[in-house]
Amino acid sequence: MVHMVDEDGTVDPWRRRARRSRRQMPLWQELPLLLIVAFCLAVLIRTFLLQAFFIPSGSMENTLLVGDRVLVNKVVYDVRDPVRGEVVVFRGTDRWVAQEAPAPPADFAGRAGRTLGDLVGVSRPGEKDFIKRVIGVPGDKVWCCDDGRVVVNGMPLDEQAYVFEDSPVELPPNPKECRSRQFTEVVVPPGQIFVMGDHRLVSQDARCQGPVPIENVVGRAFMIVWPSQRWTSLPVPETFTSVPRSDAAPAAGPVDPDPVGGVVVILPLAATLTVLAGSGRPRRTLGRRLLP
Repeated sequence: MVHMVDEDGTVDPWRRRARRSRRQMPLWQELPLLLIVAFCLAVLIRTFLLQAFFIPSGSMENTLLVGDRVLVNKVVYDVRDPVRGEVVVFRGTDRWVAQEAPAPPADFAGRAGRTLGDLVGVSRPGEKDFIKRVIGVPGDKVWCCDDGRVVVNGMPLDEQAYVFEDSPVELPPNPKECRSRQFTEVVVPPGQIFVMGDHRLVSQDARCQGPVPIENVVGRAFMIVWPSQRWTSLPVPETFTSVPRSDAAPAAGPVDPDPVGGVVVILPLAATLTVLAGSGRPRRTLGRRLLP
């Protein structure tokens, strides 16, 4: 006969009875519970922390390709403002031309899948959701061109690392179209940002549609997560590190890393362990040994 004993060799009948009284949750009950917990966590993370966005157009090529999915940090701008060079997702103002929205699925399965995708944040963006790169922050003076380059606070930007197919220089500026590389100087208003696409030839952006209020920014796109062969981060290009601060810009403190860290891994793991702990599945107990 086998008895459970403590380290001092004494039998603990109360613990033994308690252990016998615990009933193990069957797998067919535990698995749906784990799926429900994982789904709830996905909804919470999508609502407050992270969201995956589908890239529907070529305005950010070749940094982002059509069909890519990016992770967007939705809390970083709760603790600081956007900085130059970051890729951001935002809701366009009334001046921004709406993107062509995909046709809604006609069948029930398609509608259900789209609803589920909306809940967990893997569906297509809305027609007023845009993704661009921050070129100017409040108080910055932005214009083009100095030898064909965009100028921020008197410094021409070296954008070869990320700009694809720039707009023609010879075309005169048109405030209603973003076909020309040229645009007159813009002083970015307080509480707004000046954004442009990396594929300048096709991007409709702040050159012709105006700056974007920071309150409209959904979050920072910091990583490509799909397709798997394009898995990479989206860092700030080095050209922005030496841009001088405008006299009209507010004093800026140090830029902290995105305040998400490993929470996406820790929360599901902790929840899973909690459910498993309540299921009564056998676990190794420290400080115990078996007596013959």
